[in-house]
Amino acid sequence: MARRELLTVAEFCAEFKVARSTFYDWLAKGTAPRVRKLPNGQLRLDRRDIDTWFDGQEVAA
Repeated sequence: MARRELLTVAEFCAEFKVARSTFYDWLAKGTAPRVRKLPNGQLRLDRRDIDTWFDGQEVAA
């Protein structure tokens, strides 16, 4: 079984070139990818959830 690729908030923000504050705005609005909260309070994003979220952001031209 392959291990999940989990990204930190900083890694996600760097990859998508968005400010950390933007990510937390999206999270508050319910428009961010799914996150998982670790027992120490840190957040992680699963690559599969990010891909699903990103595919759902497509806008018809």
